[in-house]
Amino acid sequence: MTRVTVASFNLKNLIGADQEYYKFQSYTPEEFAWKQDWCADQILSMDADVIGFQEVFEEDALRAVIAEADARGQVLNEAVLPDRSKSYRKKAIFRKLGYTPYGQAALAVAPNANDGAPGERRPGVAVLSRQGFVGTPEVIQILPEPLEIPFRDLTGEEAGHYRITRLSRPILKVRIPMGSQIVTLFCCHLKSKLGEYDRAPGAPFAPAADLTQYDPMARALGNLRAGLRRMAEAWVMRRAIVEELSAGRPVIALADFNDGEHSVSSEIIAGEVPFRNYAWMLRHDAEASNDRYSREENDQITEAIDALRLHSAEKLFIRKSLRDMVFTSAFGGSYESIDQIYLSSHFLPESSGAVGEMEYFSCFNDHITDGAHAEAPYNKLASDHGQIMAHLNIRD
Repeated sequence: MTRVTVASFNLKNLIGADQEYYKFQSYTPEEFAWKQDWCADQILSMDADVIGFQEVFEEDALRAVIAEADARGQVLNEAVLPDRSKSYRKKAIFRKLGYTPYGQAALAVAPNANDGAPGERRPGVAVLSRQGFVGTPEVIQILPEPLEIPFRDLTGEEAGHYRITRLSRPILKVRIPMGSQIVTLFCCHLKSKLGEYDRAPGAPFAPAADLTQYDPMARALGNLRAGLRRMAEAWVMRRAIVEELSAGRPVIALADFNDGEHSVSSEIIAGEVPFRNYAWMLRHDAEASNDRYSREENDQITEAIDALRLHSAEKLFIRKSLRDMVFTSAFGGSYESIDQIYLSSHFLPESSGAVGEMEYFSCFNDHITDGAHAEAPYNKLASDHGQIMAHLNIRD
């Protein structure tokens, strides 16, 4: 078995000092030093073989964080790893205390095609891999053909369509050698829950953004637009995932989904859950009340759906550990998981095509503060997301 750890880390607006990323928002040199310090500590604690990062505004800032983690790891190793001359040097406990630097690791960064001038910056994503990459990393953001989603009225009449030509943030697709396997990993950051409000050409702001003239319906419509975009982006990612699964490749998808684990966006990416028994279901071409799928068709349909599903590492862990909750975000008293690691059926030990299994799942969320609390500004220099990590055993 080859042990591989895969983590997801939303860095929350990682950019160097004195650079305005959003309007009137930047880090002083002291604030950036604090943020670099905190992010490096999190990487040191995770010590993951593969990390998918979200909210990367600047590659140099990310490399600085990784270098700082390595410098601290070297100091840690000198303190906890025994000298070769000592008889206890092979004890497993000391190997577990050690840190493996990323000096020889590969880093793929996907800048955001929508990035703008200071104050109008847009973040990208990145993947760091100690195992390196097979082939050239691929960025999915500007679509070669627009995605047209047609609608029909309940009367059956054509009712327009929703159209996107690019994603709000890139999807980064890489292939990583893990043991004797090559695994396709997707890292993405779906559209946020911030509403998309209608603004007239040349206007300084959208009317719905003016909270002194609160317009509940315009804001609700903005939330609807944001939700449609997030689900459309999930579909684009699902299409890329299905292409890999259909080619027989193991898949890991990790992301900040900006939505709960049971949201439509998450379900689109993971794929539908098979119905318990399709032999109970009326056929799609039924001509009589007893025209139902056969038992053989039930098995065929279930196998076809299962082959293209992804499974939440968090849910696999909860089932295995008998825990009842993992959370990666908190706001207004609501705790939920909006960051996920999804695994294809290749990582389910009971699957006929299994290449490994998840041994454990870690969540680093002790820094999470509720947005309603006075200490919430701390999150500017840390992250408002918990970090998650899947511990995988890959068959050799």
